[in-house]
Amino acid sequence: MLKIKTLMSSLALGLSLTGAAGQADAQSTDDTRWVADDLKAFVRSGPTDNYRIVGALTSGEPVTVLGTQGDYTRVRAESGDVVWIKNDQLQDQRSLSERVPALKEKVATLSDKLDGINQTWQSRTASMTDTLEAREQRIAELEQRNGSLDQQLAQAQTTLRELQARLDTQEQDLLMRYFMYGGGVAGAGLVVGLLVPHLPRRRKKRDRWF
Repeated sequence: MLKIKTLMSSLALGLSLTGAAGQADAQSTDDTRWVADDLKAFVRSGPTDNYRIVGALTSGEPVTVLGTQGDYTRVRAESGDVVWIKNDQLQDQRSLSERVPALKEKVATLSDKLDGINQTWQSRTASMTDTLEAREQRIAELEQRNGSLDQQLAQAQTTLRELQARLDTQEQDLLMRYFMYGGGVAGAGLVVGLLVPHLPRRRKKRDRWF
């Protein structure tokens, strides 16, 4: 808000502005600017530092640009007063105090979206974790079962080798018995063959006629 110290200062401001307007090589742009943030801008009655300070504009206050001359810009404040302010004390966008609420709202919206994404991701991660744990448990069970089967297979192979060895031994024993039995039969036959010719023969009785 423009602060006018005295009525005389206001009159002098009006006169000075009239003279300065005639001297200023400025274009009427009817453009809106804002006083720079964190700044209390002192305004003058003319476009140079030689003109006296006639008031101040607060940070973020909107003004209408009427023209420029050198390092100063001629503006109309919200109060309707026309003053001169340095060019570097104006900015092309609203004050942070006006933009911060909108930015906070955007941040809140983005935070809500991020929370939703985070919850969705956590849910999916938890589901994937449960699935992974179930699969790992299943794999562990299969590995344990496979180990048990390997052990049973090894035992069965050992038993099979033992049975095969016993079978081979029994076959050898059986062959030996067959050989021995065959040899005994052959020997007995030989003995019988040798003894039979030497046995006394029975005489045949003659037939008698009565």
